[in-house]
Amino acid sequence: MANGEMKGAGAEGTGAGPVEGARGKPQPPREWPLLPGLAAIKTPYFHIVGYSVAGEESVIQIPELNLNFDIGKCPRPALTADFCLLTHGHIDHSAGIPYYLSQRFFQGMKPGTILCPAKIARPLSDIIHSWAGLEGKVTEHTIVPMQVGDEYELRKGLIARAFATRHTVSSIGFSIIDRREKLRADLLEQNLPGHMLRKMKEAGEKITYTLDVPLVAYTGDTSMGETLLQPGVMDAKILLTECTFFEPDHTKRARQGQHLHVRELLEVLPQLKNELILLTHVSRRTHLKAAKRVFAEGLAKLTNPPKVEFFMDYQQRLMVKPGRAAPFTVEEKALGEGAE
Repeated sequence: MANGEMKGAGAEGTGAGPVEGARGKPQPPREWPLLPGLAAIKTPYFHIVGYSVAGEESVIQIPELNLNFDIGKCPRPALTADFCLLTHGHIDHSAGIPYYLSQRFFQGMKPGTILCPAKIARPLSDIIHSWAGLEGKVTEHTIVPMQVGDEYELRKGLIARAFATRHTVSSIGFSIIDRREKLRADLLEQNLPGHMLRKMKEAGEKITYTLDVPLVAYTGDTSMGETLLQPGVMDAKILLTECTFFEPDHTKRARQGQHLHVRELLEVLPQLKNELILLTHVSRRTHLKAAKRVFAEGLAKLTNPPKVEFFMDYQQRLMVKPGRAAPFTVEEKALGEGAE
């Protein structure tokens, strides 16, 4: 979709038609830059769009899966996802919740659904209800409390599973699982006709097995612990993991804030089986070029490491049209062609 329009799931049109120019001729709707510039990456499976800078804002959208990981300040494209998977309550990850719910109602979208750590479900509900004192109503919504290991079906065959993370407050990560029912291998080898398989199923025989394929995992904020080495995380096709600190003298800061330091990431990297790892949440204390240099030096010492990119290396000024939130134009870059 090079230089085309990418639409979030459940999105509608812009609602803006041609306008008349100075001589009465129809002119196309003017486009405006979306600020701040969001990162946009096209992977073999879906697009990943968002913004993630430590202490400032974290929001990751996958339009094709109809979800946001965290919500940040709710940039415009994030409105189009029906699901918001909130990893923890820190304001740089959650500030946009009231706006997300209110704007979806205002634009005629269906009520948003928020998956969050069970311990913050009540405080989150309290905030939404308190906001009604300003807006005059409680925006319709659904909050789903999640414990580690809990699953929620986003749509048929697409599962959000909560996994353990370690942060200074109650937190979880999310794996998105493609759940498939496959014919048993012994029956597949026999090449039985459909009517025989149907009879076996009607007789109560189990003719299929469940295959879970982890598509993407998102850690949110976390220290190392067991976080990256869990099933569904280490083997997800795409892993989005924070890596906040890079300078050697920032290891203490990382421990205190329960964030990842690049040294810890490099230690576990050879054990990860992901096709692509995207690093998020780099601290403003470290310029992105400096972080990339430090990481490249450590990566050079490893044998056959997985493919790793810095998410915000793909930041660009997306252009949006007047009207509703859905469409925006993205200049797609191949992986490995991020900004220098």
